[in-house]
Amino acid sequence: MRFDLMMIRSMMLLGLMKCAASGLDKVGGKHGWDQNVNYTDWASHQHFYVGDWLYFVFDKHYYSVLEVNQTNYEQCIDSDFISNITRGGRDVFHLTQARPYYFISSGGYCFHGMKLAINVEQPLPASPAPSSSNKTNASPPQIDKHLIISAFASSTLVWMFLFAQAT
Repeated sequence: MRFDLMMIRSMMLLGLMKCAASGLDKVGGKHGWDQNVNYTDWASHQHFYVGDWLYFVFDKHYYSVLEVNQTNYEQCIDSDFISNITRGGRDVFHLTQARPYYFISSGGYCFHGMKLAINVEQPLPASPAPSSSNKTNASPPQIDKHLIISAFASSTLVWMFLFAQAT
């Protein structure tokens, strides 16, 4: 019985660590997916990579999330969409390719600014350590969301293991 519990916890942790390799971006930040949010400005301060997830938080009774092509994005056309992401108002979308993505809300809300265009890039390769001769001119290391999430997942793994040992 003890082995089964440890196996289940290990599998959960592996899933957590897999998710930690990707970022989860709440669209619109604290405002979520709503009217009167400048999504162009919000997106300009973000970096999106293959494997990341977009997290749309909205009132499903009023709004929707549709993935559309560039023309439908620019003209706020909500027919002939690529996919309807709307499920329950707390919906995620997996960015699986390095390319532009376009999202709008139907029902005329796109005309009120509920539209998002992002460009997804390949993840950056790990940078080599600077040589000792360049240390005086080296810029400080950059910490991105993937490293923070990985650190969180690792610490969660340690705490769960310690908790399992205590019980």
